[in-house]
Amino acid sequence: MARAIAVTGIGLITPAGIGTEATWQGVCGGVYASHPDPELDGLPVTLACRVPGFDPRTSTPARQPWRYDRATQFLFAAAHEALADAGLDRARWDADRVALVVGSAAGGIGILEAQHRKLMEAGPTGVSPLTLTGFLPNMTAGHLALDLGIRGPSLQTSTACASGATAVITASLLLEAGLCDIALAGGTDAMITPLCASAFAKMGALSRNHHSPGHASRPFDRDRDGFVLGEGAGLLVLERTPHAHARGARTLAVLVGHGTTSDAYHATAPDPDGAGLRRAISAALADADAHTRDVDHINAHGTSTPLNDRVEATAIRELFGPHAPTVSAAKGVLGHTMGASGAIDAALTVLSIARGCAPPTANFEHPDDTTGGIDLIAGKARTQDIGLALSHSLGFGGHNTVLALAHS
Repeated sequence: MARAIAVTGIGLITPAGIGTEATWQGVCGGVYASHPDPELDGLPVTLACRVPGFDPRTSTPARQPWRYDRATQFLFAAAHEALADAGLDRARWDADRVALVVGSAAGGIGILEAQHRKLMEAGPTGVSPLTLTGFLPNMTAGHLALDLGIRGPSLQTSTACASGATAVITASLLLEAGLCDIALAGGTDAMITPLCASAFAKMGALSRNHHSPGHASRPFDRDRDGFVLGEGAGLLVLERTPHAHARGARTLAVLVGHGTTSDAYHATAPDPDGAGLRRAISAALADADAHTRDVDHINAHGTSTPLNDRVEATAIRELFGPHAPTVSAAKGVLGHTMGASGAIDAALTVLSIARGCAPPTANFEHPDDTTGGIDLIAGKARTQDIGLALSHSLGFGGHNTVLALAHS
């Protein structure tokens, strides 16, 4: 990377709580968010991780929030927190030099499902004229750009569960190319819907641990049996470091490298050898001009599925050897927030660096022969000086994305 990119603000809306501090405390405390979900009653899997207490009328600054899908409502709330955290005043910025990049796996899927039901029940006259602007994937970014008056590049990325991390990379490239001075980058998804839950259950991807919902999401644990559907949004404010310094902004961490690869192996299963992830890690380290020995901490993708966790643990063990960095996986608390997860994980990595603390992996109790041998933090958060950390994001389609973040 030609120049480190400053992270100057964070906004988080997650199943651990509304806002960055609530999310951080929930993840560090290992407070699980998985519960039976009434909207999934009657389906094969009824567990989900909802954002608690989110009321679009009060939790988001959007005007007429009923016009937007839940994913867009989350994004509005996260964006306004991130801007406040960065100390940015929209009345004083050059809107032509501000970019927005949003990742999402499913766009406004909630509106699409609801409107399809109306079509089936009431015919074409029952369909809302706001259907397309509500569910088209680009409109999460489009609506936020309208709300904030952003006139620079406004883009949407979609690389399944890596979408939010891909958005961060894309924004950094826009900054590096000199196309903007400030970029808001992150991800949002609200896929706790009957269709999505049924489809994931049919694939065998979801945990069926209904007898113990709080322990259903257990990354890297011997008894893991799938992920729990989550929802939420994460947004980072990125700036070229001279711009951040010129306005006296506080820098939480710096993005110093990134790597992205494709497995070209299977539509949904990761390469069992982890070759694609290893190449992405190596690319991120090369971009950061760093070595494996320089890495202090890894925020793992850690979905709680048998395949992902085995592949990810194997890649870490083989690349880093006996002196591996500490590893955390937030999905034990948050569930899988889909396209938002890469951005949320990036934000948690930034907070780990800024606060000198690595969160635990909730529900990790028993390693197995495939996930053992890595320094997985369990039980409680660990105080740790973190100079360089990696954030992993993997997605259906064989996407592997790794961000390298460092102390400022």
